[in-house]
Amino acid sequence: MPAQTLRVPSTAPSSSVAVRTAFLTVKDAADYLGLSPHTLYVWRHRRQGPPSFRMGPRGRVMYRVEALDAWVREQEQADSRSNPALSPLSVRSQERSARFASA
Repeated sequence: MPAQTLRVPSTAPSSSVAVRTAFLTVKDAADYLGLSPHTLYVWRHRRQGPPSFRMGPRGRVMYRVEALDAWVREQEQADSRSNPALSPLSVRSQERSARFASA
């Protein structure tokens, strides 16, 4: 009788695939964000950009996908073109102060 192999449905992610998609290397994070890896290294050195951490015995720099997504959302909210509340066009013009009016 031949040995049977267990078939996992293609819709169920394996644990190794889930780990690979939850954490990204610098190169993969750069691809994900549309940046160069060098930009991420510079930002990390300057303590800017998305949060990262070191993982494993070799201390590889890694990024969580959910942290990258959250960082992008923060960037969108900080940009006046994406956030109408920050748009200088939505602010009422201020009246001149009394000291300038008397001059």
